[in-house]
Amino acid sequence: MTESNKDTQLQIRVSPTEKAMIARAAKRSGMSMSAWLLSRALPSQQLTFQQLVTALQANEHERNSYAELNDLLTELSPALFSEVLEYKPIQKLSSFAWNYLTAMIEMAAAQKGIAPPAWTRDIKPLATPYFATTLNSLRLHLLIHSPAVFRYRNIFIDATLGDRV
Repeated sequence: MTESNKDTQLQIRVSPTEKAMIARAAKRSGMSMSAWLLSRALPSQQLTFQQLVTALQANEHERNSYAELNDLLTELSPALFSEVLEYKPIQKLSSFAWNYLTAMIEMAAAQKGIAPPAWTRDIKPLATPYFATTLNSLRLHLLIHSPAVFRYRNIFIDATLGDRV
């Protein structure tokens, strides 16, 4: 994020000793104190996740947005995955986008052998099934081969473990 994109300010109170320690650490890393503190408070993957969800908010049917989210979710270690996804994104998404995103998160968590974030349980499945095709001849295939987390959310796609979903 560039300086021109910042439109709010956060002020914290620290002791003179803490400020000196922060200043030394920032100087060692070649960063300003603000940049150094932000890098500690918001790991770059957390910012990337929020940016990708914002892109999803702008165009929920853009396949590239889901592909980039899937790439990020797949590359995160289990510990970082839990940290990055601890809180529900603040963006306003459609029911479809929430369910697709949640299914992707649940699938990535299962692949990592960890529990999905608690907030994913609050996302109710779609009331009407969504099929990735309008061809009736392929719908039976999708009903059978969609990943379980997507089927639970009433989304029927063709993907296998490890594929982009």
